[in-house]
Amino acid sequence: MIPSLSLPSLCDLLRTRPLPLAVHSGQVESGGVFLALPAPVPARRQGEAAGGERYFPDALSRNPAYVVCSPEYLSLLESLLPPGSSCAAVPVESPREALGRIASAAYGTEESCPLVFAVTGTNGKTTTAFLLEALFQSLGYKTGLVGTVAYRWPGFSRNAPLTTPDCLTLHDMLARMRAAGVSHVFMEVSSHAVDQERVAGIPFAGAIITNLTQDHLDYHQDMDEYFTVKARLFRPAAQGGLPLEDKIRVINADDAYCLRLIRERAGAVSFGLAPSSPSGSRHLAGRVAGLTPAGMRLNMSFEGDHWEISSPLVGSFNAMNLLGVQALALGIGLSPGDFGALSSFAGVPGRLERIANKRNLNVFVDYAHTPDALVNVLSALRAAGFARIVTVFGCGGNRDRTKRPLMGEAVARLSDVAVLTSDNPRFEDPEAIMADVLPGLAGCREVVTQADRRAALALAVSLTGPEDALLVAGKGHETYQLIRDVKKPFSDQDTLRELLS
Repeated sequence: MIPSLSLPSLCDLLRTRPLPLAVHSGQVESGGVFLALPAPVPARRQGEAAGGERYFPDALSRNPAYVVCSPEYLSLLESLLPPGSSCAAVPVESPREALGRIASAAYGTEESCPLVFAVTGTNGKTTTAFLLEALFQSLGYKTGLVGTVAYRWPGFSRNAPLTTPDCLTLHDMLARMRAAGVSHVFMEVSSHAVDQERVAGIPFAGAIITNLTQDHLDYHQDMDEYFTVKARLFRPAAQGGLPLEDKIRVINADDAYCLRLIRERAGAVSFGLAPSSPSGSRHLAGRVAGLTPAGMRLNMSFEGDHWEISSPLVGSFNAMNLLGVQALALGIGLSPGDFGALSSFAGVPGRLERIANKRNLNVFVDYAHTPDALVNVLSALRAAGFARIVTVFGCGGNRDRTKRPLMGEAVARLSDVAVLTSDNPRFEDPEAIMADVLPGLAGCREVVTQADRRAALALAVSLTGPEDALLVAGKGHETYQLIRDVKKPFSDQDTLRELLS
């Protein structure tokens, strides 16, 4: 019978003796630990999809000392062990949750870790995280950033392949941030990351939720399931939440789903532009005092204090981002006098990013790829007073098909010209994706279809006048198009600069 070791015993061992950890069979090292994780699918389907157990033969050929797996696979593991193997099994009910405990023990993040703040929500995560980074750096703190655009801290920076990386990578990065003297980490946390336990073992000091609108319904069953997954960052463990008791909870009071979280438990810091404030929370109230193409003035009040900031950011959605950042900062213990850096923050790559050009055309690139995000960014451009709005957009392939006509409706409602093109088609036919969008564009004044994205951008530029705004939506900071499983180099910003030169 295969020898076994308990999870607590393995964690004790890792605290005293570093062993190589691997969740990929090809990365197993002799004498190390292989963790056979369930397939990265929604939790409700994990019993239907094969996971790491299918790679037992490859992993065992590399002579690991320990294999962590579900008890149901112990007999399979034993049958595949070569004669004379000293490999021991570590049976666990939830391998992904166990990975968090193992990683936190191995990297020491359970004992010593920077203050980690989760930034979640459908839209605004990246801008919120960048704003928090800029604010805390201006006050002399060493910060870490983990999100859609980049992973970085003092002495390290790289482009991000995923919004929220895998669990081992996260704990490794937190340990490296600790060694670099980082005190505060701002981490974008996607719903996929929560559902797949990628953030298991992370000792969050707080969390902020920006909003919740339709997205990722190709993965989640419906909006209620999507909300339930996000809510785990704010609920106690007894309700299926992550260990966030007595930590800072910052919640958008203007969002119907988020408002449910405020009503569940008292003590949150809420924020919003609505005139009324929810009971049971410390509320930061905001009011847009002025909105122009050059930016905005925003008035705030919180627990008897009143102040104003001016920002070069445009749109009421950015007003909400600024409010959320200040709400979290107030929850941490900062005061309104600390918020000066917010007035000079110019924005995030691919988030309503203005493309400078010698033709003096008003050209913007934005990551908006949901109906709500399109409404937000187009409403901001409408409020800025441009004569016409030309919008280039598409929808991703092998993703939630139900949002495609809704994205078309958003563009039709707030644009004068819609240029429908290809986004990241993946394994779908771009023309078929565009056909799904077209019903939503029925009410648009002018619709042009062009599947070739470069040709679509060239056409949009030719349709844009000096008093107009051209919005290129969907890909934002991305520097590729995903066609089948190949990332082909393509940057909206670089292409536009070439076309405008």
